[in-house]
Amino acid sequence: MNQPLNTATPVGRYRWVVVALLFFATTINYIDRQVIGLLKPVLSDQFHWTETDYSHITMVFSASYALGLLVFGRVIDKIGTKTGYTISLIVWSIAAMLHAAAKSTFGFGVMRSLLGLGESGNFPAAIRAVTEWFPKKERALATGIFNSGANIGAVVSPVIVPWILGVYGWEMAFLLTGAIGFVWLIFWLIFYEIPQRQPRVSPAEVQYIHSDNEAAADTGEAMGWPVLFRIRRTWAFVVGKFMTDPVWWFFLFWLPSYFSSTFKLDLKKPSWALVIVYTATTIGSIGGGYLSSFLIRRGWVVSRARSTSMLFFALAVVPIIAARFATDIWQAVALISLAAAAHQAWSATIYTTVSDTFPKRAVSSVIGIGGMAGSIGGILFQWLIGPLLDYYKEAGNLTLGYNVLFIFCGFAYLIAWVIMQFLSRPTKSMQLVNEKEVVL
Repeated sequence: MNQPLNTATPVGRYRWVVVALLFFATTINYIDRQVIGLLKPVLSDQFHWTETDYSHITMVFSASYALGLLVFGRVIDKIGTKTGYTISLIVWSIAAMLHAAAKSTFGFGVMRSLLGLGESGNFPAAIRAVTEWFPKKERALATGIFNSGANIGAVVSPVIVPWILGVYGWEMAFLLTGAIGFVWLIFWLIFYEIPQRQPRVSPAEVQYIHSDNEAAADTGEAMGWPVLFRIRRTWAFVVGKFMTDPVWWFFLFWLPSYFSSTFKLDLKKPSWALVIVYTATTIGSIGGGYLSSFLIRRGWVVSRARSTSMLFFALAVVPIIAARFATDIWQAVALISLAAAAHQAWSATIYTTVSDTFPKRAVSSVIGIGGMAGSIGGILFQWLIGPLLDYYKEAGNLTLGYNVLFIFCGFAYLIAWVIMQFLSRPTKSMQLVNEKEVVL
């Protein structure tokens, strides 16, 4: 068993190098994911897409992403973080580049499917890496930092993609952004290894990383899906992701179109409204991760710190329902920025609840299960969005269609939080023993 560690003693900072790797991978992941949303007006004109056609393309991505999360989560728990992340990045980078070869709506659907499959490995691998490299009191902050890469990717994309489009055309936008991942892969293969096998890490830092004394409870093979589905806290994570991930898909894939149709934003130029929205999400992600970690350092019980933080973030999303009253783009930007920032704060915290509850050998599998649920929710939401917006577009009031969607976004997190509290409430006795949940 690890001996108590004087936390005032310098323990090294290599674990933050790992966070930097995860941050840049997530940034690249979201750049590749968002390109099609920024190119939607151009591609819609060239390939004659309706709003429903585009929703079907995003649904294909979500469906493939859902399946990939389930598979990659299990695979990463079996083959390890380093190899699993490598495979994931190679698949999604190749898929991103192949979009340039698509010549039809069906072709884009195929490429989006392959992209979704590859990108699904990012979060199961990243959360497992955080679990391997950080004690519980730092995991939410580490998760918030790497998760902010999603927002940086979303900030960078509205600047670089329109520029590439204007100079080189839409095909090159897919090729150049897709190729970035292979640069990151070089650094990943050089610098990543688990703490016990990383020679750049001091013994003091290894001891600090394992200061929660989880190792004794973390032996054995990866836990199977039948076992994990019998655990109520698995379902708490599933519900949280199912209810709230669709909101982020909406922000990612439809906000450019919303600003373009409602406020006449020119997407062939750098989109500063989108830059502001996604910059706010960076603050939300890091701040959200910091909040529960701060409360834990102040002596709060881990579960109470996470739960209270998530309630605060859920309440911060509610004002987005007032976007329907926005009379100019900057009022809408302010409301959507608050909601998007709160979503990323929620996301950083809900991911950390998995590593709080489950042994390391099960983390990627549970992340995959919950991520699959989130993607299924995204599929259903995309299935609703396209026909809904087409209906209001034909009625001559497309903005009203978006306002209906904002109402759902405003209340989704509070509903999810209430259900999660019910599913997460402690039983008389609950523990994981020999890959079985014992409830007395």
